[in-house]
Amino acid sequence: MKNIILEDNKSREINYLNALNNPQYMWKNEQRLEDNFIKALKDPDFVKVVNTLNVPDKIKYRYTTQLKEIANNISICSKCRGLSFCPYEIKGVYKEAIVENNIIKFVYKNCPFKEKHDKDLSYLKNIYSYKMPKEIMEASFKKIYKDDSNRLETIKYLKEFYDNYFKNKKKGLYLYGNFGCGKTYLIAALFNELAKKNIHSTVIYFPEFLRSLKASFGNTEGDFNERFDEVCNTPLLLLDDIGAEKVSDWSRDEVLGVILQHRMQEGLPTFLTSNLSLKELEDHLTITSKADDKVKARRIIERIKFLTTEIKMISVNRRA
Repeated sequence: MKNIILEDNKSREINYLNALNNPQYMWKNEQRLEDNFIKALKDPDFVKVVNTLNVPDKIKYRYTTQLKEIANNISICSKCRGLSFCPYEIKGVYKEAIVENNIIKFVYKNCPFKEKHDKDLSYLKNIYSYKMPKEIMEASFKKIYKDDSNRLETIKYLKEFYDNYFKNKKKGLYLYGNFGCGKTYLIAALFNELAKKNIHSTVIYFPEFLRSLKASFGNTEGDFNERFDEVCNTPLLLLDDIGAEKVSDWSRDEVLGVILQHRMQEGLPTFLTSNLSLKELEDHLTITSKADDKVKARRIIERIKFLTTEIKMISVNRRA
C-alpha cells in the first residue's frame, strides 16, 4: 500500500489557486454549476425564485444551493397554518434573495404570521417585568378562566378598575389566596390591557427583586437607584408574592416601606399578591417581639390598606 501524504493548508491553498488558473478546470466547474442550475429548474418554486432576480444566469448558477433552499421554504410556508407550526429554528423568519449592484444577497424577513404576532405583542414595550414567566406577560382578559365563581369578585374588581382608569383611579388590590389560583395572572391581564392603551406598568417577583437589589450594592450607585426609582414611580405596580421573602429590617423598612410611602404620597395605583392575609403578613413582617418592631410592621400594613382593597381568592390550583 502506498503511503498517504496529507497536504498541509499551504499546499491546499497553492493547489486551489493553480486550479483556478487552469482554463480546463474553470470550464468544467462552470459547466457543473450550469448543470446543477438546469436540473433545479424542474422545480416550479425554484423557477419563481430565480425569475425575481434580475441578473445574468451565470451569476445565478453560483447560488443554486441557496436558491433551492429558498424555493423549498416557499413550498413549506405556503402550507403553514400559523406561527406555532413553523418548523424553522427562529419561528416566522425566512430567507429571501435580493439583488444589489448586480450581486445576489440573502436577507432574513418576518413572515405575515410573525408580523401579526409582533404587532399583537407590541404593548409589551410598556411593561417592565422582573423574573416573571412568559405566560404572565401575555395574559389577557380574553384568556381569563371564568368557570369558577370564587374568581368572579376579583375579575369584577379588575374590570371596573380598567373601565374607570382614565376617569377616577380606584385603589389597587391586595389579592391573597391559595397557591396556583391565578392571582398574578389576573392582575397581569389588567396591566396588559392597559398597556395596549399606552399605560406603563411594572411587574416584579418581590423576593427575587430584593435579592437583586442587595446584589447591586457592589455595582454603581446609579444601577441601584435606577431599579428602585422604576418601582417607586411606575404608573402601575405589581409586587408579586409578598410574604415569601426573608424579612429583614432593610427589606421591610428601607425597601418595601419606602416604596409604599412614595406611591401613597403620589397617588400611584399599587397591587400586591400573597398567600397571606394582611393579618398574617403583619405577623410575617414582625421580626422580633419588641414593641418598636411591631409598630414598624403595623405601619407597613396601614400603607397597604391605604393603597389597596383586600380580596381573598380561594380557587382551583391550576398549576397542579
